[in-house]
Amino acid sequence: MNEEQRLQGQQVKETNPTDKKSEKDYSKYFETVFLPPSLKEAKKRGKEEVNYHNDFKIDEQLRGMGTGKKFYIRTYGCQMNEHDTEVMAGIFMALGYEATDTVEDANVILLNTCAIRENAENKVFGELGHLKHLKQQRPDLLLGVCGCMSQEESVVNKILKTYTHVDMIFGTHNIHRLPQILNDAYMSKEMVVEVWSKEGDVVENLPKVRRGNIKAWVNIMYGCDKFCTYCIVPYTRGKERSRRPEDIIQEVRHLAAQGYQEITLLGQNVNAYGKDFEDITYGLGDLMDEIRKIDIPRIRFTTSHPRDFDDHLIEVLAKKGNLMDHIHLPVQSGSTDVLKIMARKYTREQFLELVRKIKAAIPDVALTTDIIVGYPNETEEQFEETISLYREVGFESAYTFIYSPREGTPAAKMKDNVPMEVKKERLQRLNAVVNEMSAEALKKYEGQIVPVLVEGESKNNPDILAGYTNKNKLVNFKGPKTAIGKIVNVKITDAKTWSLNGEMVETHQLAEVE
Repeated sequence: MNEEQRLQGQQVKETNPTDKKSEKDYSKYFETVFLPPSLKEAKKRGKEEVNYHNDFKIDEQLRGMGTGKKFYIRTYGCQMNEHDTEVMAGIFMALGYEATDTVEDANVILLNTCAIRENAENKVFGELGHLKHLKQQRPDLLLGVCGCMSQEESVVNKILKTYTHVDMIFGTHNIHRLPQILNDAYMSKEMVVEVWSKEGDVVENLPKVRRGNIKAWVNIMYGCDKFCTYCIVPYTRGKERSRRPEDIIQEVRHLAAQGYQEITLLGQNVNAYGKDFEDITYGLGDLMDEIRKIDIPRIRFTTSHPRDFDDHLIEVLAKKGNLMDHIHLPVQSGSTDVLKIMARKYTREQFLELVRKIKAAIPDVALTTDIIVGYPNETEEQFEETISLYREVGFESAYTFIYSPREGTPAAKMKDNVPMEVKKERLQRLNAVVNEMSAEALKKYEGQIVPVLVEGESKNNPDILAGYTNKNKLVNFKGPKTAIGKIVNVKITDAKTWSLNGEMVETHQLAEVE
């Protein structure tokens, strides 16, 4: 530990109480927990037991700290970040704060960040720059950075050096300590940094303020152990830790009782659910087999890793019912050689065999994927293998990306030897295929009557309603506002590249059609 780290550690120790740990216990955590994050420490996957806590509560002395104050959270990145924001909003509300949708009205501003790509980080740094004048005008404003970027050493060091108007930095493992972190930020003249390099325990009963009352995220596990060479997530989210099935099922039952129409089970690698249990043999297939019996119309899950997509899960998904026949299955590349460099631990042939099994069990399944182009050493021939695999699988949509190195990952040490103009040209060619096949998939819907979960008004026209089919296709149609939050039948009249247009079919019309 250098002198700067030692001093930073003392500062953080002074401003961040240790939840009643004895000084002896605390010393064990001191260097690896309460200092700015260490990717080296984050990579370690020990056999430490994960403890489960059902006793989260707000300290009575802190409960009223937000009275008369407002909070604003800006969320970047994936569904897990969205879910974390729901939890933090719940904690803020329990502390007495009110939500606001503008930074000008906020007494506390949090940026819940994403580290998956450099562009996402640049947006956050840009926003921190914009918020500096607000902090200068209102010195009592609290400005915080949390989420995945906070788990990166380089990011924390940059904030400490360049963005000194930030009041607090905390990571992904200690969201439950938000009340204490806020209190420390109010009390301290120094920047409060509390980022745990090693993941914490699983904390249940955290309050949540969900976005809307139609669809809900249900986190079933945390972290990822796959260590794909391009990915920072295993470092920022920690090792795989599964919630207990009884806690998940209780949460889903509660959502059903509240009238939610759709839930999505979340995890960085959702298919690995249950693999860390030592007392029971229980996986994602078992969990979904139980949840499908709960009275919620639609159940989805994301994000999958092909390595952990087992036969039992396929067998359960084939039962359909409220289990949706849309699977997002990131392949990343169609070349076995590139997949090996990515450390995906499967070949092109193994992926295609998995797809064959899924389609045999669920013939009308809709498959979507993620693809990275321009990976270090990717040749033209290897890129063409990705194109051919995309067509062979018959993906209906994809998230496509140009490779960008993330500091701290093995790929960042590789020579980024594919010129940017080549990367951009390959992305354009891939996207042309993606658009073509998306349009083909949607064209088949013309003339069909499909169930649509209506989420609200169209973003472009308040007179048009928008919702999604079982296979997660966007549908725009005219209908009464009373349809929002319900599953209605829509006859598709027109297919576009990425969405469908239709007209609502009343129940009596449907009977006539049948």
